Amino acid sequence: MNTKKVSIIGSGFASLSAACYLAQAGYAVEVFEKNAQLGGRARQFKKEGFKFDMGPTWYWMPDVFERFFKDFNKHSADYYSLEKLGPAYRIYFGKENTIDVSENFSEIVKTFESIEKGAGKRLEKFIAKAKKNYDIAIKDLVYKPGLSPLELVSMQTARELEQFVLTISDSVRKNFKDERLRQVLEFPVLFLGAKPTNTPLFYSFMNYADFGLGTWYPEGGMKTVVDSFVELAKELGVVFYLDSPVSKINVENNEATSMEINGNTIDIETLLSGADYAHTETLLSPVYRTYTESYWSRKTMAPSSLLFYVGFSKKLKNVLHHTLFFDGSFEEHAVEIYDTPKWPSKPLFYASFPSITDESVAPQGKEAATFLIPLAPDLEDTAAMRDKYFNIIIERLEKLTNQSLKNDILFKESYCVQDFKDDYNSFKGNAYGLANTLFQTAFLRPKLKSKKVNNLFFTGQLTVPGPGVPPAIISGKIVSELIVKQNKPAYEAAI
Repeated sequence: MNTKKVSIIGSGFASLSAACYLAQAGYAVEVFEKNAQLGGRARQFKKEGFKFDMGPTWYWMPDVFERFFKDFNKHSADYYSLEKLGPAYRIYFGKENTIDVSENFSEIVKTFESIEKGAGKRLEKFIAKAKKNYDIAIKDLVYKPGLSPLELVSMQTARELEQFVLTISDSVRKNFKDERLRQVLEFPVLFLGAKPTNTPLFYSFMNYADFGLGTWYPEGGMKTVVDSFVELAKELGVVFYLDSPVSKINVENNEATSMEINGNTIDIETLLSGADYAHTETLLSPVYRTYTESYWSRKTMAPSSLLFYVGFSKKLKNVLHHTLFFDGSFEEHAVEIYDTPKWPSKPLFYASFPSITDESVAPQGKEAATFLIPLAPDLEDTAAMRDKYFNIIIERLEKLTNQSLKNDILFKESYCVQDFKDDYNSFKGNAYGLANTLFQTAFLRPKLKSKKVNNLFFTGQLTVPGPGVPPAIISGKIVSELIVKQNKPAYEAAI
C-alpha cells in the first residue's frame, strides 16, 4: 500500500487542524513553518519571566474545540484545563462609567434592564434569534466548503432572508437606545473583521457565543491550545519542520510538483497552504494564480493591529482579565479603519491581563498585559508612531482606572503592520484575514481549492469560513475533507 503525502505550508490553527484530520485519514503529513515557533499568529512571546499570547487571547465557542477533539476520540481536558471567566469582561465608557458583562445570561439581562427600561426583554429576544443563527451556522453552514450559493439557500436560511439583508447594526440600533448597550452588542462582530453596519444580521451568532456560551481561559494561555494540537498531530504521525520558508512553488501541467525551501527542492504530491492566501499565490508563476493583486486590493480586509506586550512591576487595580476601553467614538474609529483609512484620532483599545487569572504567566506580584488597537491595514508603521500610541493608551488607562502606571513599566514590546507582513507575509499587514461582509460570505470568499493547480488547496482566514480561531479550526476540517474526496480514487487504486 502506498501512503499518499500532503505537504502543508504554515502551522496556524487551520493548518494544524487539517494536519490532524489528514493524518487520521491515512496520509503522510509534513508541515513547513516559516518561523522558529509553531502556531502561526498564536505564537508565544517570553521575556523576564513573563509569557504573552502574541495573537488570539479570547477563547470563545468552546463547542467548536470540543467537536474537533471529539473527532479524534479526545477531549480538550486531555490536554489543557479551562476556566470560565466571571465576569467575562469589563468595558470602560469613561471614568466610573463601566459595564461588567457577567458569565450568567440572566445577570446580563438584569444589567441591560437597569440601564434601559425594557432592554432586558428585548435582549432575550435578540439572543434567542442569535442562538438560532448559531445553531444554523455551527451545526451546518460554516462546515460547508463554500462551493455553491445553494449551501446558503438549502437550509433554514432560505426562510431567514432578512438575516442576510439586514445588518447587526440595523437590529441593535432598532432595539436599544442607550449607546453603551449598542456597543456591547456590536463589538463582538469586530472579531469577524468588519463594521457592524456592514455585517449581516446572521452573524449575530457571535452575540450568542458571547452571552450564551461565555468567555473561557485555557490555563497557560492560547499557546497551551496550540501545543495540544501539535501534540495530537504528532501522535497521528505528522512531521514538523521549523525555519522553513517556502520561496517558490513549481508547477508542471497544472500540477504542483515541488517547492523551494532554504535552497532545497521538496517534492509535492498534494499541497495545502495555511499561509497567507495572497502571498502563497505569488509563489506560483503568474499563469497559475487564480486571484490577481487587484482582486485582493478590492476586497475588504479585516483590520490590522498595533499590539503592546507589557510587563508591570505591580498588580493593577480596577481591571479584569479582559478589559475594553470604549471611551471614544466607536463609529469614528470604525470609519478610520474601513472608510477613510488612517491612524485613529482617538483609538478604542482592548487589554488582556492574563496574570489576574493565571499566576504562571508573570512573576509573583507582577502583571502581564497585552494591549491591542485595531488599525486599518497598510498604514505607515514607524517606531515614533508606535510610541505615540503607547503613551496615548497608557495615559487613558491611568486616568480611567485611577492609578499611576508609567513608572511601573518594566518593559514593552510592540507588534504592528510591518511585523504582520514580515512574520506572516500578511496581505497589507492585516491581522485577521478577510472581513465577513455580505459579499465576502461563504461561496463568495476565495476558494479552498485552486482553479488552476489541480493539487493545490488553501485553508485559513482568507478563505471559508472566515477569521478567528474557531473558524480556522473548521477551515482545516473542511479542506481536509475536500483533499480526501479528490484523492480517494487514486488512493484506492494504489492499494
